[in-house]
Amino acid sequence: MELVRKNSYFGLVKSFLIWSFTLTVCLLVVGFPVGALIVTIGILATIILQTVIPASAVLVVTAGIFSLNIAVVLVSAAVLSFKGIHPEEVSWLSWLHGQKDLVNLPVYASCPLTCQFDNNH
Repeated sequence: MELVRKNSYFGLVKSFLIWSFTLTVCLLVVGFPVGALIVTIGILATIILQTVIPASAVLVVTAGIFSLNIAVVLVSAAVLSFKGIHPEEVSWLSWLHGQKDLVNLPVYASCPLTCQFDNNH
């Protein structure tokens, strides 16, 4: 019974860490336009807060944006892990678990001359 509990706990932690990594990468790569919007809102918030707290407006806004991004990633990873959705089950994560059935064959300029030949020797 103890072994099953440890294995379940290890699987949950593994799933949480993989989801955290995946969501962080997606936030950095795919979320770049959203990041630009967040920076714009942050600049406006800094200008507004500059009148209220002139010494630390930039620090407060930067810490808030950074904390919000980390919280979104960690809460999303926790929700996906506790719901039992494993990264191996998600179809758009084929780059993460490396599907073997996807074969990338090179395409050469001479393909019209050699495409009739079978690549499996």
